[in-house]
Amino acid sequence: MTFPEHTVEKIGGTSMSRIHELRDSLIIGDRAGADLYQRIFVVSAFGGITNLLLEHKKTGEPGVYALFANDDNDHSWLDALTRVAKAMSEAHNLVLEHAADRALAEDFSRERIEGARSCLFDLRRLCSYGQFRLNSQMMIVRELLSGLGEAHSAFVTSLMLQRAGVNARFVDLSGWRDETECTLEQRIEDALVGIDLTTELPVVTGYAQCREGVMREYDRGYSEVIFSKIAAFTQASEAIIHKEFHLSSADPALVGAATVRKLGHTNYDVADQLSNMGMEAIHPNAAKILRQSQVALRVTNAFEPSDPGTLIDDQPGQAPAVEIITGLNVVALELFEQDMVGVKGYDATALEALKRHRVRIASKTSNANSITHYVEASLKTVRRVIVDLEGAFPSADISTRSVAIVSAIGRDLSGQRAFSRGLVALEAAGIDVIAAQQTPRNVDIQFVVPRAAADAAIIALHTALVDEDSGLRRLGNAA
Repeated sequence: MTFPEHTVEKIGGTSMSRIHELRDSLIIGDRAGADLYQRIFVVSAFGGITNLLLEHKKTGEPGVYALFANDDNDHSWLDALTRVAKAMSEAHNLVLEHAADRALAEDFSRERIEGARSCLFDLRRLCSYGQFRLNSQMMIVRELLSGLGEAHSAFVTSLMLQRAGVNARFVDLSGWRDETECTLEQRIEDALVGIDLTTELPVVTGYAQCREGVMREYDRGYSEVIFSKIAAFTQASEAIIHKEFHLSSADPALVGAATVRKLGHTNYDVADQLSNMGMEAIHPNAAKILRQSQVALRVTNAFEPSDPGTLIDDQPGQAPAVEIITGLNVVALELFEQDMVGVKGYDATALEALKRHRVRIASKTSNANSITHYVEASLKTVRRVIVDLEGAFPSADISTRSVAIVSAIGRDLSGQRAFSRGLVALEAAGIDVIAAQQTPRNVDIQFVVPRAAADAAIIALHTALVDEDSGLRRLGNAA
């Protein structure tokens, strides 16, 4: 099933909280009649809702899921679910202007919240019997709760657009009260059957219930994966992610809005490096789906709809250049064993321990008798890994240090001397470089610096590797 000449477009949670502004610019703007259509919009939950349903993505503050998982009969998850209902109400009352639409949205969110409440109560009661174990059901609970936010935002957005004269259709992939079991592709296909993109604008939930379990596979990256699956399945002419900012050469809040440059064009190789550094232009699994389906991705600023944003495809850069500087706080976990040289098994054992505790590795280095993994995890989790490694290697010296990786990334860094120039720039800024590496792939260079120096390192590298190069290119073009 394909729909030629259409786009699939994703709106993230932060932007969703301003969807009423996007209605008048991005979605409708100066469009009329047939120009309103040939688009599929995939929406995230309103900003903050998924944090309340699961746990806060950055701080780890428990939401309904985390509280339910650790419930010791104080039923704090019930209060958390009530907070979700209140937050949903505040979100749709901000977006919807008509009383009838607000009433429909209130009924919708109440039905979903109360349904989830009853389900969790019944599950807790069932698991009070010894034959049933709650921990075996927790991933299903996480799936159930995840779908509430996206279903609410998609329903509200469709109401808002219908009121504005757009023939919007709410497309619910969340499987609410659906007893059928199907794959993700079947779920998407069944939902899109009968939709005429020339006269309808589907507003699709960024969560989909399926046999594979999107939370199990992708956790909080599921909405971008769903978006990519829809774009690939329908063979969209382009997949577009609307963010609240441009994909730029660095964080504008750090190096200055007047200093950063919009990328304009890059490729999936760069997007993957950005994902590894925690600066996701798109989830790596979502990028893989689009790349394999030969669907180009565009990242735009949702609030500048006339700007084409940044195109991400599989094309190499026209000229070598550093395109972006970004950083990631990590923990350096070093395993030192004097007798390691020439002995196999140290690296495999360390990787197994990290995998067992679900620790993400951002980078690694090794020499004759030491292996250092730069991991994105809490010190508490890292300590559990250390206990395992100490048991496996009782004579090893295992140490940790909180550091930051600051990376210079580009489609082609060959001939730029970016490695040596970066080291000179960091030295001139008085920043101690703990470690540095560049791979033969020539797409990124990593500088490990003290965590407190991360921001200063980004500014120094952006000035040396992006600003100065941009100035030289402008002079060359002028000549």
